[in-house]
Amino acid sequence: MVQNFDVILIGGGAAGFFTAINIAEQNPKLKIAILERGREVLTKVKISGGGRCNVTHACFIPNELVKFYPRGEKELKGPFNQFCSGDTIEWFAKHNVNLKIEDDGRMFPDSDSSQTIIDCFLKLAKKHQIQIINSQTVQAIFKAEDGWKIDTQNQNYKAQKLVFTTGSNTKIWEMLQNHQHKIIEPVPSLFTFNIKDKKLTDLMGIATPATVKIIGTKLQAQGPLLITHWGVSGPAILRLSAWGARDLAQLNYNFNLQINWLNDYETSEIEEEIKTLKIENAKKTVYKKAPYNFPTRLWHYFLQKAEIPTQANWADLNKKNIQNLAKILTADEYKVNGKSTFKDEFVTAGGIDLKEVNFKTMESKVLPNVYFAGEILNIDAITGGFNFQNAWSTSYIAAQHIANN
Repeated sequence: MVQNFDVILIGGGAAGFFTAINIAEQNPKLKIAILERGREVLTKVKISGGGRCNVTHACFIPNELVKFYPRGEKELKGPFNQFCSGDTIEWFAKHNVNLKIEDDGRMFPDSDSSQTIIDCFLKLAKKHQIQIINSQTVQAIFKAEDGWKIDTQNQNYKAQKLVFTTGSNTKIWEMLQNHQHKIIEPVPSLFTFNIKDKKLTDLMGIATPATVKIIGTKLQAQGPLLITHWGVSGPAILRLSAWGARDLAQLNYNFNLQINWLNDYETSEIEEEIKTLKIENAKKTVYKKAPYNFPTRLWHYFLQKAEIPTQANWADLNKKNIQNLAKILTADEYKVNGKSTFKDEFVTAGGIDLKEVNFKTMESKVLPNVYFAGEILNIDAITGGFNFQNAWSTSYIAAQHIANN
């Protein structure tokens, strides 16, 4: 027996729920269902932001907000002018979820719990009689005279309109490819770098501001860098991995990383500063006090790398010591062998070719009455709530068009 709906959303994540709820709010007459392949819905929302759910970012100007998207910058300008971060805050406040801004601009629910967002969505889905059907793996979709047919492993469905909100689900991408949609091949984005250097990884847990570059490319990023037991992570590295997602995939994640531990300073400038420190602190031990606010363990690591003896005073530094130390502080090099991804919070660069989507409606230009929202599109962002904002904005626009047509 075929189950009939006006709108079916394939994928029970953030974009799926946000689209369904907004359709229902704007057109209560429509019969809506969410098909989810897993036994639970909103699983990625649950674990996002360390279980706190980084809902959005406090960047309220669309032309500024788009700059956080390595893929999708141009296409998102229109959607962000219709539904931006401020609208997200207002939407959640209207539904009794208040968001707070952290120092770095990230925004979380006041409760500091992703469950608040999940409960809000489930409550609204129930209120608007949106059917949530779990354990439904889509096997095939077919064009029907008045819409679309969907076959799952144990059920058949029919809907006038379909919304794909399946994130980076390769089987769905393949299915859409069979319907002549172009898919940009997915590669990982937002990953950390593996460095086999025990002396560095022994410093795991240390975080410090830095500028990082991939040698031989134009790729560069700035921000906090975190030393881990497998290499380096933190916002600077994650940004670099997002902007360099395709280039680094081509390099098979084997490349040379340059770290400037003093951000914008040139090697020559630091050489002169070290010469001044040598005069001012002549009789003091180099190892005793770390200049530039470095954690002591990190400073000691730099000195050992520069081959400066443990008992050395500043006055003992020779020309070679000074040159070595200045180079380490401003142009430290490491061989990267591979990457590590956070499996649960995995983000990909790739998906539906953006040229095949109308960003005024989020409708496919290839398949009539088929819409896309969220990470199924070839859109991704750096960390900080930006990937969710893409989901909210594209979902809202798809919902508005579906509800009014």
